[in-house]
Amino acid sequence: MAESTTPPGGSRRGVLFDVDGTLIDSSYIHTVAWWGAFRQYGHDVPMAAIHRLVGMGGARLVDQLLPSGRDREEDEDIMASHGALYASHWPTLRALDGAKDLLGRCHTGGVAVALASSARQRDLEVMRSVLDADAFIDAATSANDAEESKPAPDILEAALKAVGVDAADAVYVGDAVWDMKAAGALGIPAIGLTCGGIHAAELREAGAVEVYDGPRHLLQNLGTSAIGRLLPLEPRS
Repeated sequence: MAESTTPPGGSRRGVLFDVDGTLIDSSYIHTVAWWGAFRQYGHDVPMAAIHRLVGMGGARLVDQLLPSGRDREEDEDIMASHGALYASHWPTLRALDGAKDLLGRCHTGGVAVALASSARQRDLEVMRSVLDADAFIDAATSANDAEESKPAPDILEAALKAVGVDAADAVYVGDAVWDMKAAGALGIPAIGLTCGGIHAAELREAGAVEVYDGPRHLLQNLGTSAIGRLLPLEPRS
């Protein structure tokens, strides 16, 4: 676990990161996994409709996509099926270009780095292994750390608490509309990345203060981004 510092005379600062679709190229894998899970239980849900909701919690996603009069006893089974199908793709997961470097630059800039993910704990462990950036990560959340999933802000609140950072001293980076809305609920500036497949205009409409193509693009513009205001500190070794 990385050791973080508090700037002399100031509050501790932090950058929170979503993981799926933001640091790991997994948004469309989740789409395919949900599509397969729905099909297993007789629901023909278009992939386009699924992809637009990837990033919100599984229970919310299922509730949004299936008829209100369905047999809700199947919901847990559908979510379990999605989890199993997604797990079958673990060997294919890849970090997005610049993801590790971005985490490293934030860390050496002296801010706390937290993964604010609502993924299942085991999925998160696999994605952290793929990122290979634990030396730069101070804390991480999973679905176990929140009562309500995005767009509720519970996951972000848990991440802030884990690194001891106030919302006023944080920035959030995500790829989904639900990420932007969760950050907005806490008044945290949200940076949107389009690498998860959501158009820049939609991210801005949902509250993104800036939008970049992906981690590498954000890293190249870090000094002028919302994160730049958090990075006046001497780099950590």
